[in-house]
Amino acid sequence: MKNLSIVSLILLLAVNVCAQPSLGLKLWYDRPADLWVEALPLGNGRLGAMVYGNPAHEEFQLNEETIWGGSPYNNTNPLAKDALPEIRQLIFEGQNLKAQEMCGPAICSQGANGMPYQTVGSLHFDFEGMDSYHDYYRELDIEKAIAKTTFSANGVKYTREAFTSFTDQLLMIRFTASEKGKITFTTRYTSPYKDARKSVNEKMLQMDGKASDHEGIEGKVRFTSLVKVDNDGGRLEVLSDSTIKVIDANSVILYVSIGTNFKNYQDVTGDSEKTAIEYLKRVGTKTFEKYLADHSAYYTKFFDRVSLDLGSNEQATKTTDVRVKEFATTFDPQMSALYFQFGRYLLICSSQPGGQPANLQGIWNYQLRAPWDGKYTTDINVEMNYWPAEVTNLAEMHQPFLQLIEDVALTGKESAAMYGARGWTLHHNTDIWRSTGAVDGPKYGVWPTCNAWFSQHLWDRYLFSGDDRYLSRAYPIMKEACKFYLDFLVKEPENGWLVVAPSYSPENAPNVKGKREWVVTAGCTMDNQMVFDLFSNTIQAATVLSEDKLFIDSLQSVVNQLPPMQIGKWGQLQEWMQDWDNPRDRHRHISHLWGLYPGYQINKFESPALFEAAKTSLIHRGDPSTGWSMGWKVCLWARLLDGNHAYKLIQDQLKPTVDEKGQNGGTYPNLFDAHPPFQIDGNFGCTAGIAEMLVQSHTGSIHLLPAIPEVWAKGTVKGLRCRGGFDLQELTWENGKVKKVKIKSNVGGTLRIRCADKLQMKGQPLNIANAELANRLLETQKIKEPLITANAPVVTPSLSDTFLYDIDTKKGEVYELEYYQ
Repeated sequence: MKNLSIVSLILLLAVNVCAQPSLGLKLWYDRPADLWVEALPLGNGRLGAMVYGNPAHEEFQLNEETIWGGSPYNNTNPLAKDALPEIRQLIFEGQNLKAQEMCGPAICSQGANGMPYQTVGSLHFDFEGMDSYHDYYRELDIEKAIAKTTFSANGVKYTREAFTSFTDQLLMIRFTASEKGKITFTTRYTSPYKDARKSVNEKMLQMDGKASDHEGIEGKVRFTSLVKVDNDGGRLEVLSDSTIKVIDANSVILYVSIGTNFKNYQDVTGDSEKTAIEYLKRVGTKTFEKYLADHSAYYTKFFDRVSLDLGSNEQATKTTDVRVKEFATTFDPQMSALYFQFGRYLLICSSQPGGQPANLQGIWNYQLRAPWDGKYTTDINVEMNYWPAEVTNLAEMHQPFLQLIEDVALTGKESAAMYGARGWTLHHNTDIWRSTGAVDGPKYGVWPTCNAWFSQHLWDRYLFSGDDRYLSRAYPIMKEACKFYLDFLVKEPENGWLVVAPSYSPENAPNVKGKREWVVTAGCTMDNQMVFDLFSNTIQAATVLSEDKLFIDSLQSVVNQLPPMQIGKWGQLQEWMQDWDNPRDRHRHISHLWGLYPGYQINKFESPALFEAAKTSLIHRGDPSTGWSMGWKVCLWARLLDGNHAYKLIQDQLKPTVDEKGQNGGTYPNLFDAHPPFQIDGNFGCTAGIAEMLVQSHTGSIHLLPAIPEVWAKGTVKGLRCRGGFDLQELTWENGKVKKVKIKSNVGGTLRIRCADKLQMKGQPLNIANAELANRLLETQKIKEPLITANAPVVTPSLSDTFLYDIDTKKGEVYELEYYQ
């Protein structure tokens, strides 16, 4: 590892970068939340709470990450193996609709389509004397992970604070007043579960419930939620078996604990009440201030690693909902930084080591059936949740998703076996039970290539970590995914290419002869890109670990037979093996651009024709879309090195809405991303996209300010991570040009920097990059030349707009560079 370089993509050991947090990182409002999409999210990975901030009728909507419907199961279809040859034959004969009809009973699940993520319910507080109030203010401080509400009523100032403790695993709420004896309220639970049991035990509220049966699978997750009331002054009364009243208190602290019987995806034999009581044993061991200090210290060690300063103006003095409304028309640089950091906040709060991955809504959901069941939708959404993890210095938050990959590599053996293949795979959805079958019918479910995308996360983590021990654990999972394709790929008759069949291009349909009748086909561009990526990365992993020479040879033989990418008749990157693309297609998925982002195969410098073809496809697909799709497009335009267009998509994404139905995108008042309804992947996608605008490291170099928009003419970012073993400790720019950069080398080797500006180090010009070295190191990522339709308008971009520099580095050293004319 000592002499590995950025270009060979061996990456950094995880580090803590102590960057100063930006100022003013708060969401704040001058009125309470009326809607769930106006409430403020708190979370510690396991517990989630939405805070409404209503003076008279406060509500905390509650979640716990393991409360899902159903129980351990899998949903594979044993008929697939025998039906596969006929399905493939129909596809190759052009009878795709008949093939699709066969896929329904033969491949898709005939039972459960996936279990829903569910809510706990809500904790309510009804206060006396609060119907008339003034000087109202509520905030979510994402630098400390605490929500606060203040207001005045009847001459008294009231303050309410709440946080979901990372260190003590409790939701803690404190009510205080400027005068003694002024806090009186009743508190109670509500729940959408008909059989939820509410009680008062030793002056402590308790609610017990059971998650729902769903699609024939018995609900076996049981939960217990407890509220311990600690009042200073006044008295406490039990009004009923479900309501407690606090009368004339000076201050009150409430400790909310939630436990379930979930142990792991195979085991629900725990004791929910015992677990909840165990958490409450921590109550009283510290002061509220100490609980908060410990909580914030844990949180800030992650959050403070990265800071982004793009400047500020008078917009930062306005409420967050007003800033969202005005973002498209009034320049608000601090809002871009706030939105970027809010994505990091959400990832820390919804994905903690040892827990479950962030689902389609992170951990925040108020319904018995979250939209799309809140499942892990694997044809982009759950992957997008983790796009910011490595680059924005939250590698620990990646761990729950990586664990899910390890789990489905086990349960997914059943999905591979149903096709008669070795290894493992899964389709376009999974859930807490790690189901891997094809669900939602043949128009959505016949997509057996998710294992390749999951494996990219394994490899990319290695590229950022450079940890051979981690790679030794990840490599067998990647190898088994390759074995699936060694058995599953089939030779198509026209060109003799090895292709995935049946499959489809999520979640789009080709326009063939003016009709969109079917989706199931063979050799979709996205599948080809992902299988190429999986095999190439596995070859590199085996090479690093000095393993499996014969296996490497077998993989390379398959790579040589995969279809090349193709440029179609109107200059587009083809989405399908045939030239079926419709230039008027505005579908939210842009699956065939996977090789541009999050993949590495298409870039301006090594594949210029494909780079322009991808741009043509993206232009025709259009900007308006669902919220998560606009987040993806920010990433894509950043990879296309067009910062102004990427910024335009950020403006589109920050379009205000309160709708919970539709596909028109936008952002809710609490900054949640709207499909609509709420999908958290849009938040994470845009955070990753902003990082890509500032630095890129996927092409064998650290590209500084690759897609900086004109409006961000000046700024500083600290703490981002780059592939190759490097920390971008600081990058400062003025007038759109790099002013200063500090980069730490964590594994040593050659640091390659790409920049539009001339740089020097300690007053000396840098060495221009070694072209021979670059060519040799890029051979392992080399893709096939594209096939180009006759007379297609092919454009190649100019490559003369950047400088390349090579710096020999030593492990642990920091290298400072600056602009010079």
